[in-house]
Amino acid sequence: MSITVNLYYTGENGNARAFAEEMVKSGVVDEVRNEEGNERYEYFFPMDDPETVLLIDRWKDEEALHIHHKSEMMKKIAALREKYRLRLRVERYIDEKKG
Repeated sequence: MSITVNLYYTGENGNARAFAEEMVKSGVVDEVRNEEGNERYEYFFPMDDPETVLLIDRWKDEEALHIHHKSEMMKKIAALREKYRLRLRVERYIDEKKG
C-alpha cells in the first residue's frame, strides 16, 4: 500500500518556486529521497498558477510516512516554508494493492 501526498505550496512574488529551489540546493530533497520508504519526491510547477508549486510525495506505507513526519527533516522543511511565507494545501491518496 503506497501513500501519495500532493502538497500545494502557494506564496507571492515567486516565493513558492524559490522555496523549491532552496529545498533542492540545500540538499533537503536528497535527504528526503534517501529516507527509508520514500518512493517519490518531486516538484512541479502548474502552468496556470505561477505562485504555486506542487510536491508529489509518495511513501511505501503509513509507518514510513509517520517516521518522516517525526524526523528532524520536517523541522528543516517547516523553517523553509515559514521563511518563504507559504500557504499549504494537502491532498492524500492511498493505493490499495489487491493481490
